[in-house]
Amino acid sequence: MQHAGRKVDGDPWAPCLKKIADHQDRAAFKELFAHFAPLIRAFLMKNGGGDWTQAEEITQEVMIKVWRKAASFNSSKASATTWLYTIARNTRIDFIRRSQRRDRKIDAEDIWHELESPEPIVDLQKRRVQNQIRSAMASLPDEQAQVLFKAFMEGKSHNEVAEEMRLPLGTVKSRIRLALSKMQILIDK
Repeated sequence: MQHAGRKVDGDPWAPCLKKIADHQDRAAFKELFAHFAPLIRAFLMKNGGGDWTQAEEITQEVMIKVWRKAASFNSSKASATTWLYTIARNTRIDFIRRSQRRDRKIDAEDIWHELESPEPIVDLQKRRVQNQIRSAMASLPDEQAQVLFKAFMEGKSHNEVAEEMRLPLGTVKSRIRLALSKMQILIDK
């Protein structure tokens, strides 16, 4: 019996991955996504502390990796399901590592720290920091710069930014987190 190009006997998802790898078959990917995304999200929720936004973000990253790396799937080494869950586990580990590196967050006081000394060296230091921040902000993608500006410069909550920009709250939070990480890397140079 066949279903949308998949064999029911053996590994039913291996042919689907092959279609994705060989032909960038969107229908095969859609079928794979519809089946595995909810399962991977549930797996991540169970093993990641129940944070739905984080599980959703990691699931999206996993499925992008599946699309890009489908050619690396080898059915003689593992089933498609095992391969997908391995990608999910490794992506979750990478996500946790990135989060731990982000523990030192840029704070508003870091950006606008006012020293009380009127000395020229203090003014010079302040201008250099402001220039670094302006330069870092200018290097961000527009969608990240916009949410960062609204959150920090306009003082809006993440919910207010999400409503104003008509974006999901998780997207706003992800964009702010990515923007701050990129800015921190640029400023630390």
